[in-house]
Amino acid sequence: MKRWDTIQVGGSPMRVYLAAPDGVGEAPAVMIAQHGPGVDRFIEDRAEALAAEGFCAAAPDLYHRQSGDGADMMAKIGRLRDAEIVADMNATIEHAKQLPDIRIGKVGVIGFCMGGRVSYLMAGSNASLRAAGVFYGGNIMKPWGDGPAPFALTSKIRCPVIGFFGIEDKNPSPDDVKAIDAELTRKGKVHAFHSYDAAGHAFLNFSNPAMYRERQAKDAWSKLIPFLKKELA
Repeated sequence: MKRWDTIQVGGSPMRVYLAAPDGVGEAPAVMIAQHGPGVDRFIEDRAEALAAEGFCAAAPDLYHRQSGDGADMMAKIGRLRDAEIVADMNATIEHAKQLPDIRIGKVGVIGFCMGGRVSYLMAGSNASLRAAGVFYGGNIMKPWGDGPAPFALTSKIRCPVIGFFGIEDKNPSPDDVKAIDAELTRKGKVHAFHSYDAAGHAFLNFSNPAMYRERQAKDAWSKLIPFLKKELA
């Protein structure tokens, strides 16, 4: 199953890309938080790759409140607010739970770029999540709008976290990654971080040849899948 659904969040229609294995009655679910370009072909492809591994994947369009205004990517990111992001992600989880095609088991979250930040935010905001994957999430230490930054929610994280980062990245920088790692350790949170040489930001994004690093991308994905299968079994 691959399709777009539209749901309502706070009176605004939000599109959600869904991918799930065919012919199964129940599956664990993974929410995917988009990267800066939105729910594009890369995010659709990641949802389909998860479906091929037996997961039901759902990726909401977090820009739905500002669609059609012609703003560039950075302007759209700058308008996002954490409270609305959490509402959008939680609404996507509830939608997945009500799908007529498939019954949803345990739920995890992953995200890329700004979505990696969203994954960390959700891990600290929704105690029902059973796993979180953070791919090069920048600005984890900064709040978007009112309320605490994702970093400040570390003590509230209840699920294991896996993270993937490029050593050549500047946001998050290697020092940022060390600080997040240290805070998770200090708070006693189960986590595993992986950093890659010769890789910067967005090294998984095959649609950006300048950033994509095939070897590092394959290794990261090969670590994510068994992590999700273990935690969402």
